[in-house]
Amino acid sequence: MDKYLSQKKALINQALNKYLPPATTFPKTIHQAMRYSLLNGGKRLRAILALMTGELFGTPNNKIMPFACALEMAHAYSLIHDDLPAMDDDDFRRGKPTCHKAFGEAIAILAGDALLTYSFQVIADKIQNKKAIPVLISELAQAAGSAGMVGGQVLDIQNENKRHVNRNNLYKILRQMHLRKTAAMITVSARGAGIISNTTNKELTSVTSYARNLGLAFQVIDDILDVSGSKKQLGKTPGKDAKLHKLTYPALKGLKASYKEADYLIKQAKNSLNCFGKRADKLRELADYLLTRKT
Repeated sequence: MDKYLSQKKALINQALNKYLPPATTFPKTIHQAMRYSLLNGGKRLRAILALMTGELFGTPNNKIMPFACALEMAHAYSLIHDDLPAMDDDDFRRGKPTCHKAFGEAIAILAGDALLTYSFQVIADKIQNKKAIPVLISELAQAAGSAGMVGGQVLDIQNENKRHVNRNNLYKILRQMHLRKTAAMITVSARGAGIISNTTNKELTSVTSYARNLGLAFQVIDDILDVSGSKKQLGKTPGKDAKLHKLTYPALKGLKASYKEADYLIKQAKNSLNCFGKRADKLRELADYLLTRKT
């Protein structure tokens, strides 16, 4: 899986470099900041999942790639804003100074804005399946907006320092937060590839369930790594969740129960692929890989 992921990341990074305006484009500062944040490493999980889902349906990578790149642009926007002093106030991302540390807070905000809007431009201009374009734009907007990622961030902010609230209610809030903040963008990665591939409703439902459970598991593992990982492993400051009294699985349930939850979600994700048989083995392998990740 490591070799496969590395190959896909290389293809995605090449495409991102091609789609982004050159750093010399006027005004230079904003394009430098956009490229700094987007091309600064990263797992490229959302883009890779889109390509893998396309492969499940027999769709060539080049037909999925514009959407895969749009996902990474929208994701990078969220990371830039998430790191801002008004949000999680982090100094490092992927082992380098965060965008606002490198370019200042105002340019960082604008770089995030620019990447999000540019993601829709890439979909509109580069997707070959023209009938899919309005659907993809709508689905990405929903996943990134108040019904998805933005709404999840709101729940994250509003539920700091609330461990005195009923634990059952906190668990419901935590699940909603993870569904929106993380799982929504991972889900749309798979759904978008299915839409481009003109797949059936039954198959689209199956990959949607897979990706939603995968996204939930990914965030649970992320919460665990914030407790157990090192700065070198994570590329960012560990222990931030506890310092900010964030609502997380380890804070609510402890590490052992959190691992159990992640394992259950991964099993649910893989079960969603039963209708595809061995065709979906790569997606199952990805799920197992993410369960044991250290970064």
